[in-house]
Amino acid sequence: MTRSELSRYLSEFLQISNYKDYAPNGLQVEGRTKINKIVTGVTACQALIDRAVELNADAILVHHGFFWKGEPEVITGMKQRRIKALLANDINLFGYHLPLDGHPMLGNNAELGRRLDISDAEPVEGVAQGLIWQGRLDAPMSAEAFSSRLNNVLNRDALHIGQSSGEIQSVAWCSGGAQDYIDIAADLGVDAFISGEVSERTFHSAMELGVHYFAAGHHATERYGIQALGGHLAREFNIEHQFIDINNPV
Repeated sequence: MTRSELSRYLSEFLQISNYKDYAPNGLQVEGRTKINKIVTGVTACQALIDRAVELNADAILVHHGFFWKGEPEVITGMKQRRIKALLANDINLFGYHLPLDGHPMLGNNAELGRRLDISDAEPVEGVAQGLIWQGRLDAPMSAEAFSSRLNNVLNRDALHIGQSSGEIQSVAWCSGGAQDYIDIAADLGVDAFISGEVSERTFHSAMELGVHYFAAGHHATERYGIQALGGHLAREFNIEHQFIDINNPV
């Protein structure tokens, strides 16, 4: 397929016009016209770009791309080296941030709920652009047992904040840096809230609101949407896809 065809398809499929975001969604750096092989990854870091070059990829699709609001506008240093590598090798870079978090079929939150075996998973309407999801476990679990499930699924040790006693059945979650949505989770009346990051204030909020909080890692909670998107494109358009997981403990 062509670059323009891919861009148009993803714009419509991910409904990017529905989101007010912190970075441009779509084609961020233009490369070659014909796309036969794509590489996906969480963040457009130098290590991912270097692997895409080694694999002779035509395009890179990421969740965290370039040109974030508030960052320096000049193209120097680290940013210059990344963009230079893309341009020198004629590789397209596509970035999809909030549209990939919120996609109802293969977004980060949909995939996270699926992998954690959460039933009746759906976005909460009317808040946070539909990026907060909620659902239920098939049976109540202890906080310790639920921590073990998170750790096994995400292959990292999640930080649990909350009393060790009590059971968890109703759950809300939002991938990435969404720790301050814990207030919304408490208003929903859920037993637990999962996100990627944690702040000092999150401890006090969780304890005082009586909500079990699990900080499961920004990278770890956002691995799965971009993988699912790449797999979808490979099936739909018969193009080659490879996900590259650049390890990130944060």
